[in-house]
Amino acid sequence: MCPSEFSSRLTALRRVLADHHLDACLVAGPENRRYLSGFTAREELLTESCGYLLITQSSAWLLTDFRYQEWARQDAPDFQLTIYKNQLGATLAELLRPLSIRRLGFESVYLTYRQYQRLTQEVSETGLELVWLPQEGLVEGLREVKSPQEVTAIRQALTLTEKVLLEVAALLAPGWSERQLAWEIERRIRDGGAEGLAFSPIVAAGLNSARPHHQPGDYQIKVGDPVIIDLGARLHGYCADLTRTFILGPPPDRFKEIYTLVRRAQEAAILGLRAGLDTCTADALGREVIATAGLGEAFGHSLGHGVGLAVHELPSLSPYKEKATTLKAGSVLTVEPGIYLPDWGGVRLENLVLLHHTHAEVLNEIGFYDW
Repeated sequence: MCPSEFSSRLTALRRVLADHHLDACLVAGPENRRYLSGFTAREELLTESCGYLLITQSSAWLLTDFRYQEWARQDAPDFQLTIYKNQLGATLAELLRPLSIRRLGFESVYLTYRQYQRLTQEVSETGLELVWLPQEGLVEGLREVKSPQEVTAIRQALTLTEKVLLEVAALLAPGWSERQLAWEIERRIRDGGAEGLAFSPIVAAGLNSARPHHQPGDYQIKVGDPVIIDLGARLHGYCADLTRTFILGPPPDRFKEIYTLVRRAQEAAILGLRAGLDTCTADALGREVIATAGLGEAFGHSLGHGVGLAVHELPSLSPYKEKATTLKAGSVLTVEPGIYLPDWGGVRLENLVLLHHTHAEVLNEIGFYDW
């Protein structure tokens, strides 16, 4: 991203801070940190941090330790780099005291309780009176609408993901285990130039395909098994998310029936999606097709979710009214209805779409079974 892109994001965040009556905010989430600064480091453990952003109306700091200082300096040259050695709270107090900051927002989703305890205690010991205000969605709300450059990155990640899926689908044969196929996916995504996987791939065969987030195991695929493959590459920081369901051998009538119903639900949702809809109404576009066929209880997850720097981000196409939000033009979403029957297996089909004011644009190139 160009420097002006990061500058405009900071300007937008500062408007949000003013709306929430916050003097500053502490950003801990890796995707939010990257979105605002360009700093690409990612945590591997919940108990460790690559760094924090401290944003006020006039300043923007990147706080990190010795391990990441050169990385941060290279990735985020427009941020004031501050290296802390032991007490991050004392460093925060030192930066905030001259600015008369009193109301500090922090990301309650990303700051653990232990980290919160330590920081508040360290700041208090300096004598600085600071009100810590937990926040959710300050940066995530900004990330919901993608710039043209972000959409391009997602398209590139999806192109690689689809290429790998087609390669792995060509390998499907009796005797392959779920775990072997999952490794083929990971290897080919990395060999294809991705910086990593958007998530651990799902390969679920036979009765395992009735488990939406099955972890690939030693089950060996047999003729007649439905096989759900869910995968995604991460490229230039941005994720793809793609699911197709396959069948080994001639498709039984039951598979055709379930597959066709899921495909109809997906088509209905994509046809009706547009900016301005609330997320509950959007979810119902696909859910009602499956429910009308008498299988509503077999579709137990949301219709879709946002995709960007994280593979699961805002908005969420959820049936729950208390979580409802309004869809925005520029959002990139999955549309992934599924039917899961414990005594038979499952089918899930997932496309990525870009929302416009009047319609949803499908970003995928590869298609589906057509009977």
